[in-house]
Amino acid sequence: MSWGASKKNILFISSWYPNRLESTNGNFVQRHAEAISLLHFVEVLHCIGDKNQQEKWIIDDRKINGIRTLIVYYKKSKYPIINFIRRMKGYKIGFAQLKKPDLVHANILQNQSLFAVYLKKKWQIPFVISEHWSGLLKINANKLSLSKKWLARLVASYSSAVLPVSNNLAKDMKDAGIGKKFFIVENVVDTDIFKPCINENKETEKFVFLHISNLVTLKNPEKIINVAAKLRREFSNFELQIGGDGDIERLKKEIKKNNAQEYISVFGEIKTNEVATKMQNADCFLLYSDYENLPCVLLESMSCGTPVIATNVGGISEIVNSNCGELIKVEEKELYTAMKTMLLGNKIYLSKQEMHQYIVDNFSKLKIAEKIDTVYKNVLV
Repeated sequence: MSWGASKKNILFISSWYPNRLESTNGNFVQRHAEAISLLHFVEVLHCIGDKNQQEKWIIDDRKINGIRTLIVYYKKSKYPIINFIRRMKGYKIGFAQLKKPDLVHANILQNQSLFAVYLKKKWQIPFVISEHWSGLLKINANKLSLSKKWLARLVASYSSAVLPVSNNLAKDMKDAGIGKKFFIVENVVDTDIFKPCINENKETEKFVFLHISNLVTLKNPEKIINVAAKLRREFSNFELQIGGDGDIERLKKEIKKNNAQEYISVFGEIKTNEVATKMQNADCFLLYSDYENLPCVLLESMSCGTPVIATNVGGISEIVNSNCGELIKVEEKELYTAMKTMLLGNKIYLSKQEMHQYIVDNFSKLKIAEKIDTVYKNVLV
C-alpha cells in the first residue's frame, strides 16, 4: 500500500470511551481521536451495556467535535459471558454502518480489543493499540488475573504496534511479556482551552491549591485534606479546592471532621472549560496518587501555567521537571513540605507562558497527531 499524501480512514475502538453512562471515562482516548482527525479521516465505534434499558440494542450515531461517533448500547445481563457476546455483536452491528478502515486504532488491552483481532483475521485490517491502563503496571501485577494477562498478551501479539503513554508503562509491559514493537505516544492536551489566563477578578487573594480527579482511593483525596488541615495550623493565607466525578460526600465528612469548611471547598463533576478555569485561577495543582501512568490533569495544569505537586510514580517524572513543580514520595510529610514550599514562594518555576509553551511543543493535538501518524506510516507500508 503506497502512503502518498492521501488521508487514511482510521477507526478508533476502545474499552473506555465517554458515553451517556460514563461521561468522562476514556476522555483521553477521545482526545487522541480528535488529535489524529487533524491528519486523517476518523470514526469512533464503542459498545457498552446498560442494565436499565429495555431495548436489546440502541444505536447512538452522531458527530462529536467533528468526528462521527457511533455508540451501541446493549441490554446488560447479570452474566458476564452473555455481556461479552452482546458486546461483540454490538461491535459487528456498529461496524456494518461505518466505512471500512485502512487501519484500526484500538485502545486498552481488555476484552473489547478482541474485536480488533477479529477485524484483522476477517478483513485483513491491521491495528495498533494504545495503552493507558494502570492495571498493567508492575505495581499492580499481583492484582492482574491470569486470564487478563493472557488476553493482553494475545491481543498485543496480533497488533502491528503497541503505543503506551509512558516509557515507564512500556518497560513494565515488556517485562510482563505484553507486546514487542513499542512506540511511546503520550496523552494529548487541548492547548486552546488549557492556556494561561490572567484573571483580574480572581475570587480570592489567598493562595489556591487545587485537586481534580475521580476521587478514588488511589488518588488519596482524604490524605490531601488532612495535610491541608495540618498546614492550616501554621498558615491561614491559603485555601484548598477539591473535587471531580467521584464520591464527594465522603470528602465533605472528612472536611467536617477536620473542622475545615472555612478553607476547603468541594465540587462535583464539571465541564472541560470549567476545569480549565479552575486551573487558570489556581496557584498549585496537587496529585497525590499511589500510582499513575501519565495523568492528563498534570499536563493540563501546566498548560494553564500552574505549577504542580505530584507523587513521583509511573510516568509522572517523564513530564514534570523541577521547572514545573515538585515531585515527592507517597508520604504525607513530603506533601506537607512541598505545599509549604509552594505557599512561601521559595522556588521559582517557569513563567506561565513558558510552561504553556512546553506543553504546546510536546503534548498539543498536532504534536501528538504527528507522533501517531509516524506509527501509522510505519504500519501502512
